[in-house]
Amino acid sequence: MATETLIREEELAHEHALDAPPAHRSRFSLKSSLIAAGILALVAVGAAYYARSLNYESTDNASFEGNVIQVSPRVAGQVAKVYVQDNQHVNKGDLLVEIDPADYDVRLAEAQARLTSSIAKAGGADTSIALTTAITRATLAQADAGAGAARNQVDVLRARLQQEDAGINAARAQFELYEARRTASAAEAERAAGDAARYQTLYQKDEVSKQMLDRAVSEARATAANSDAASRAVAAAKAQLAQATAGRQSLAAGLQQGENQVRQAEGRLSEAEAAPQQVQLKRADAAVERARLSEAEAAVQAASLSRSYTRVYATESGYITRKSVEVGNFVGAGQALMALVSDHYWVVANFKETQLTRIRPGQLVVVKVDAYPNLSLKAKVDSIQSGTGARFSMMPAENATGNFVKVVQRVPVKIVLLQTPPVEYRLGPGMSVEPEVDVR
Repeated sequence: MATETLIREEELAHEHALDAPPAHRSRFSLKSSLIAAGILALVAVGAAYYARSLNYESTDNASFEGNVIQVSPRVAGQVAKVYVQDNQHVNKGDLLVEIDPADYDVRLAEAQARLTSSIAKAGGADTSIALTTAITRATLAQADAGAGAARNQVDVLRARLQQEDAGINAARAQFELYEARRTASAAEAERAAGDAARYQTLYQKDEVSKQMLDRAVSEARATAANSDAASRAVAAAKAQLAQATAGRQSLAAGLQQGENQVRQAEGRLSEAEAAPQQVQLKRADAAVERARLSEAEAAVQAASLSRSYTRVYATESGYITRKSVEVGNFVGAGQALMALVSDHYWVVANFKETQLTRIRPGQLVVVKVDAYPNLSLKAKVDSIQSGTGARFSMMPAENATGNFVKVVQRVPVKIVLLQTPPVEYRLGPGMSVEPEVDVR
């Protein structure tokens, strides 16, 4: 509508100029042409800006962000060397600060000495287990064999004692038999002697014949001889019985001694059977020594780590800032020595929430740096924060007071660079930029 009004005014001016004198009409025509050209240029610029606003979203509320790493030692000590200065660029792994390692060298040497002692003790414990096991097996085998031999000997003595008991019983029975025969023979001899005496008396009285007397005398002599033989047999049987009894007593004494040997051998066997417990004790001692060895190894590792922590290295590439350490300072573990601003940085752009309608992760972005107007960097949208910036502030606004006034909020959008800036441009966290997101 405004354009049509301007064109109508230009036509009326042109008609008015036709009625004017020629000179005045020429000046008026040039002026009108310039005005028309200016108007057309403004319209073109406005149309281009409007068309561009439909395809791009931008904001001047944006800045670089990056990792600012506080460099701190992990151990305490006196600073021996400082290898960097403020605003110096370092690469990942460069040595920054060195703490005097003398105390940690001593601790490491002590830990290594204890480790050497633990290794020796653990080896001795293992050797003791092997030696005790071998001795135990030999002692157990020997005690078992001795107990078996003693039991066999006792069994033999018991068998022989049974045989001797049988022999004694036989000798006693024979003795009793011979004793009975001797008694009978003595009685027979006594009777025969009496008969011979009576026959002698009767013969003298001539009451019996000489033949009967001789027969009586012969029978008396024969029975006397039998009685003497029976007495000698009894004596022999008695001697044999005494010998068998003495032999049994000797065997009984041997059996008792053998039983004592069996008990002794079984006692040694019991002791030998208890020897595996000694092996278990040795194994327990060895386990304790191995635990001490592991503890000593861990102590050496800890001392070695503490020794390595005396050298502080750069964890990332970047620039040194806020250096507060000098040679000779005594620093504690965790004390901030300097800050390391990483070379890796990104852009945080706080877009109005009304600008987020078409912004999506992955869209291309052109980042212009306020400090370097001629520098433009290619980037892309990485992510959009879930929540406005004001919501995560120290004192977020409370809209439940009854005096709510709607304010357009801003939402942080993370933008990552797709190209490394030239080295001659010093960029860092906090520097202002103006990102332009292609939302087509």
